[in-house]
Amino acid sequence: MAYDGKIMRRALQAFEEERRAREEREARRREDIFRRAPRLREIDRELRAAMGRLVTVTFRRGTDPGEEVARLRVENLRLQRERQALLEQLGLPEDCLEEKPACPLCGDTGYRDGGVCRCLRSHYAREQQKELSRMLDLGSQSFDTFSLEWYSDRVEPGERKSARSHMEERVYNSCAEFAHRFGRRFENLLFFGAPGLGKTHLSAAIAREVSGAGWSVVYDTAGHVFRVFEDEKFGREEAGEDVERVLRCDLLILDDLGTELTTAFVQSALYEIVNTRLVERRSTILSTNLMPSDLGRRYSPQAASRIEGEYQLLPFVGEDIRKLKRERQR
Repeated sequence: MAYDGKIMRRALQAFEEERRAREEREARRREDIFRRAPRLREIDRELRAAMGRLVTVTFRRGTDPGEEVARLRVENLRLQRERQALLEQLGLPEDCLEEKPACPLCGDTGYRDGGVCRCLRSHYAREQQKELSRMLDLGSQSFDTFSLEWYSDRVEPGERKSARSHMEERVYNSCAEFAHRFGRRFENLLFFGAPGLGKTHLSAAIAREVSGAGWSVVYDTAGHVFRVFEDEKFGREEAGEDVERVLRCDLLILDDLGTELTTAFVQSALYEIVNTRLVERRSTILSTNLMPSDLGRRYSPQAASRIEGEYQLLPFVGEDIRKLKRERQR
């Protein structure tokens, strides 16, 4: 699983802020208990001091620590019993003064067994959802809210299926399966068709589900991504990290392919994106108003060949949903 550096920095900041806030709440709670029973503060200090002496005695060279260790252990147990009795008088559990991490798996460090702990991954997922929400309507665009009612159920002359059946059986189901089994199977999708047919909605639905499972997702327009690659080519240092985000994220959703001014550099950049991600087996979704046959003419034959050979082609059909919604509101 790859992590987006920019998103991870925000996740770490949120993680640390939450940890500090939690520690401050715990400190205030402990202080309130100590005010109610000042002797508990003294016992806490004495227990900490006894633990320090125990460590010193244990590692002291040239002496037998046995007798001193036994004495300190007896003193420690006496203090613990006194503390327990005072807490019972206050109606508090005996472990209420212990400093317990919110995450027992990593001890609130965020990392476990050489990897990212699930507590930090949850922060990463939230920050990634915020990032995606800047460009996608993740709040309302989901698989559950994708309505097939906007597609005609009439079978047109020369067609075997209605637009509604096609969109449900071939497009919607393929997108849902892609999202649900992401990470277990390497797949790539090409969305193509006229504007207003649901490409962005299903892109958002996939991004929402995949990012919610903790995978890194980058959604951007082709025009902006190509400008980032051009900035990196001319040595703009800050663009280098954005290029890495595009090439290394677990899922890249590249929208509006074909609306940019096509140049030799754009053709080269698209091939680099497509080929690099295929070689490294990182999934990509390309969304375009172009037909697959147009890709070879507009971009390099090599890029078009890689896309047509390695991507599942999903044609979006029907009438412009935005136009239909406007007409219904009249």
